Amino acid sequence: MLTRNCLSLLLWVLFDGGLLTPLQPQPQQTLATEPTENVIHLPGRRSHFQRVKRGWVWNQFFVLEEYMGSEPQYVGKLHSDLDKGEGTVKYTLSGDGAGTVFTIDETTGDIHAIRSLDREEKPFYTLRAQAVDIETRKPLEPESEFIIKVQDINDNEPKFLDGPYVASVPEMSPVGAYVLQVKATDADDPTYGNSARVVYSILQGQPYFSIDPKTGVIRTALPNMDREVKEQYQVLIQAKDMGGQLGGLAGTTIVNITLTDVNDNPPRFPKSIFHLKVPESSPIGSAIGRIRAVDPDFGQNAEIEYNIVPGDGGNLFDIVTDEDTQEGVIKLKKPLDFETKKAYTFKVEASNVHLDHRFHSAGPFKDTATVKISVLDVEEPPVFSKPLYTMEVYEDTPVGTIIGAVTAQDLDVGSSAVRYFIDWKSDGDSYFTIDGTEGTIATNELLDRESTAQYNFSIIASKVSNPLLSSKVNILINVLDVNEFPPEISVPYETAVCENAKPGQIIQIVSAADRDLSPAGQQFSFRLSPEAAIKPNFTVRDFRNNTAGIETRRNGYSRRQQELYFLPVVIEDSSYPVQSSTNTMTIRVCRCDSDGTILSCNVEAIFLPVGLSTGALIAILLCIVILLAIVVLYVALRRQKKKDTLMTSKEDIRDNVIHYDDEGGGEEDTQAFDIGALRNPKVIEDNKIRRDIKPDSLCLPRQRPPVEDNTDIRDFINQRLQENDVDPTAPPYDSLATYAYEGNGSVADSLSSIDSLTTEADQDYDYLTDWGPRFKVLADMFGEEDNYNPDKVT
Repeated sequence: MLTRNCLSLLLWVLFDGGLLTPLQPQPQQTLATEPTENVIHLPGRRSHFQRVKRGWVWNQFFVLEEYMGSEPQYVGKLHSDLDKGEGTVKYTLSGDGAGTVFTIDETTGDIHAIRSLDREEKPFYTLRAQAVDIETRKPLEPESEFIIKVQDINDNEPKFLDGPYVASVPEMSPVGAYVLQVKATDADDPTYGNSARVVYSILQGQPYFSIDPKTGVIRTALPNMDREVKEQYQVLIQAKDMGGQLGGLAGTTIVNITLTDVNDNPPRFPKSIFHLKVPESSPIGSAIGRIRAVDPDFGQNAEIEYNIVPGDGGNLFDIVTDEDTQEGVIKLKKPLDFETKKAYTFKVEASNVHLDHRFHSAGPFKDTATVKISVLDVEEPPVFSKPLYTMEVYEDTPVGTIIGAVTAQDLDVGSSAVRYFIDWKSDGDSYFTIDGTEGTIATNELLDRESTAQYNFSIIASKVSNPLLSSKVNILINVLDVNEFPPEISVPYETAVCENAKPGQIIQIVSAADRDLSPAGQQFSFRLSPEAAIKPNFTVRDFRNNTAGIETRRNGYSRRQQELYFLPVVIEDSSYPVQSSTNTMTIRVCRCDSDGTILSCNVEAIFLPVGLSTGALIAILLCIVILLAIVVLYVALRRQKKKDTLMTSKEDIRDNVIHYDDEGGGEEDTQAFDIGALRNPKVIEDNKIRRDIKPDSLCLPRQRPPVEDNTDIRDFINQRLQENDVDPTAPPYDSLATYAYEGNGSVADSLSSIDSLTTEADQDYDYLTDWGPRFKVLADMFGEEDNYNPDKVT
């Protein structure tokens, strides 16, 4: 309406300025169905000094959409003030749809719509009208623009573009809880009538939900809807235009509503007592049974925590929750023994992990059940009295001496006798034996602590009634030391004394070593041997701490008088039986300075022996061997290179040369191709005659051998030819097969035609045709020569 008023004001300004002058005032049109009033006047030219009366000018037509009449729909009429009805004015129409949608009568100016229009496709059309002189074709007035608007009808139903919808609402929600808002759109004109005014309603879903007819908001209509009773709801929503009045068009959509879970149900055990049976042999930590409390809630609201109520058996068992099944898994914390206790009873409590404070008033969200466990008797292997047996035995103990015993018992109700065995896998050397009935362990061989100080093996005890039931225990036997080795002086055994030594001077401190395993607190004593104590030059001072000092007993020593002194030292240990040994110390007299520093002794070393150690000698020998190996390898490589240079290898590929033209000579024919030329071209002899080419027929005359001398040879050759003709393994045609090689000494001479005494003219080659297909080419070649011989008479 505002647009129409603005356009009217603009036209009024134009008319008031004298730009457009109506022929006569026109009343305002209200409906496009009155064609007689839809007239647009096109004013003609007037004098600028003439004032005219203002009139109404229409710039808009209306046409009804979806027109289904048999005749074209009348839209309106164009008329010019210059049109006197004499047929001199022609009206034209251009713009949107001109000629295709709208047509105009050129004489009367009537406008018609020639096809049905859809407002939702195009709501209006902008066209331009022109009045021209029919004779001169010149415009009588300026071009005028106007609009044809398609008037809407209710031809579109509301549509839910986002449907179907999915929504959720918590269970136990109060009445009026928000669920979802739906929206339907109507393609009709919302500014014209009620065609696009939509009203919502529920066709299916009462009395659980309601909807606001204007906004489309869906809310709950019943209180305390329980998910455990019904979880899914399907609501059918209708949207109707024309304000819901009769005759309006409607569209529907489906809303799938799910009640989400809340923790409104406590866990409940399906029964008050659970009975479980557990074998007494069940290992610690194993699952011995499962119980379950039922919670109709879902997800984390159904998570259950199980606890054992303190009481009988609570210390032997534990319970954990299986997160996948929400079951309580009972596990064993301590071993069971049927002979000690046959049954246990305790209570288990199940409670929700996540609580909802809104439902605390309904009561505690927990439940309790009793668990009774019956222990089943299982035939068990014998049980040793100790988990580990430790024994001791002295070395050199006589074979067969009992050093200890093991004991195992069958604790089952019907006890069985026990047999004992040594595990051969752990005591493969059989140092010990065991009595199968009594379990006593005895030595089987002499023991040596210095070789093996400790033995560790296993003993197996099995039932006589069921040998498959056995148990094993470890035996640890420590071999005790027997004082069988005397103590000895630790190195060095040689020391030195200065010529200017004073009496009572300690020249060397010695210690002792004993190969026996000396117990704690063992003491070694040092003294001179009785024969050396008569007139000693040196003596031994025992420090009482397992060491002693060599002490001088005279004032000064002379190398010229005596260079070496031998001092026998007796060492005793404190073990039982007492062992002692006499160790001789070598004392060398040396020249020293005033401070006691040794300056020189004899040529022999004083402290260490002269010479190389064994390791140094082995290293030198290894170096010599390596050098010899390198030299031998070098010489071998040099010889190998010389052989490669001469190419004397029989495997040389250039030896494999096959000639097809050379038939060879006799045994003494050495003038054939020399293969040595391929190996070393320098040894070629220029004066040798080549035998690898066909000789000139005129150079060497041929002599036909007597027929009577060649009979045997010819028969032999024919026999060989026949054998090779029928032999499937014979060589190919390019290979040369030698059937006979008599040499120069043969009566038949050489089979080769080279160096023959006869000429070609005297030679008869007809026999070549009898040698088979292998000699066909040769027979044809020599036969042709005979055919062309001018002396031959046919």
